[in-house]
Amino acid sequence: MKVLVIGSGGREHCLVWKISQSPKVKKIYCAMGNGGIRSLAECIDIKETDISGLKKFANKEKIDLTVVGPELPLTLGIVDEFESDGLRIFGASRESSKIEGSKSFAKDLMKKYKIPTAKYQTFTSKDKALIYIEEKGCPVVIKADGLAAGKGVIPSKNIDEAIAAIDLIMVKKAFGDAGNKIIVEEFLTGEEASFLVFTDGESVIPLPTSQDHKPIFDGDRGPNTGGMGAYSPAPIVTRNLHAQIMQEIIIPTIRAMAAEGRRYKGVLYAGLMIDDGRAQVLEFNARFGDPETQPLLMRMKSDIIPVLEATIEGNLSLQKAEWDDRASVCVVMSSKGYPGTYQKGFEITGLKEVSKIKNLEVFHAGTAIEGSKVVTDGGRVLGVTALGHGIKEAVEVAYSAVKKIHFNGVHYRYDIGNKALSIS
Repeated sequence: MKVLVIGSGGREHCLVWKISQSPKVKKIYCAMGNGGIRSLAECIDIKETDISGLKKFANKEKIDLTVVGPELPLTLGIVDEFESDGLRIFGASRESSKIEGSKSFAKDLMKKYKIPTAKYQTFTSKDKALIYIEEKGCPVVIKADGLAAGKGVIPSKNIDEAIAAIDLIMVKKAFGDAGNKIIVEEFLTGEEASFLVFTDGESVIPLPTSQDHKPIFDGDRGPNTGGMGAYSPAPIVTRNLHAQIMQEIIIPTIRAMAAEGRRYKGVLYAGLMIDDGRAQVLEFNARFGDPETQPLLMRMKSDIIPVLEATIEGNLSLQKAEWDDRASVCVVMSSKGYPGTYQKGFEITGLKEVSKIKNLEVFHAGTAIEGSKVVTDGGRVLGVTALGHGIKEAVEVAYSAVKKIHFNGVHYRYDIGNKALSIS
């Protein structure tokens, strides 16, 4: 079969890598891809937002399955457009992806169906938001309502930080139209975890637990990024907590979406805050996480294609997924200045050397090919991902590779996985 993967980041490289292992797959295309994806798929020069161009390509090449990586094409309705032409595509519909595309929609849904989440208020007026914060007090979390590449969530410890956050989102329009509306949310404490499931709108296959590291610096300091690393499993998610997440969050959300006429098919990602053995929802995403996908799919032993197909066809209950008992850790190597401004075009060295390390994959995110060189071409550049017997070994393997890879201005966190080690 022919498969088209949409996207150009580390998540998409990992998806292409996993899909390429399927005996059912003969050819993979990727739009637009990156320097690493080129070794596994034919990269095509069609932007992820060019829905009509992508559909035309899929029809012309008789693509058997399209897999959508990023959230933006989903919210633009790529699934609906492809399905209208009888094309099989894995991902949430336009109406379903609103669970990520609008945080106020997601919060209202959770409130209506009693899904545990933080208290909140929604505002389109800066002045009214500030009056509310002054009455309620800090700390609070300020969130842009729309898509902001994982960066539109700003914790504010005091009123000055809250004013600055609202100004950044609503006045300076740091995230564009995503900031026309904001959510002011109760500040939850505890430890974060990611919980992803495959679902066809009724049946569910949970992926292993994982944990992301959003802030740019060690110790969870500095501004939020798209993610600086991840590991799986997350020891914080005990068996009892896993049951609570499934029974009180995942299943009720899927049923709620169906009740609202938005049957959810694809991957549902719940970002959770865990405190005192219970989980509350911080946010939902309508797609695979990045960088959680990298350690998760490194642990997937079974063929991913039958699961993707069953999700589309509505018979996921007939499928099972097998997972490696080993742990996996992904360390993101980024450009100096990220998540702010950064330079591109620096040569990356050491990739050939680390390719010889067992139980290790380097997933490219922001890379390009210039002649015979691999160069930086984005904020998050590489996701160095390792398997190990336990988090400690996976961490050691990943960082042994990270230390051998070099480019001008390279930045990475040194503490990916430390939270897991403190628990286990």
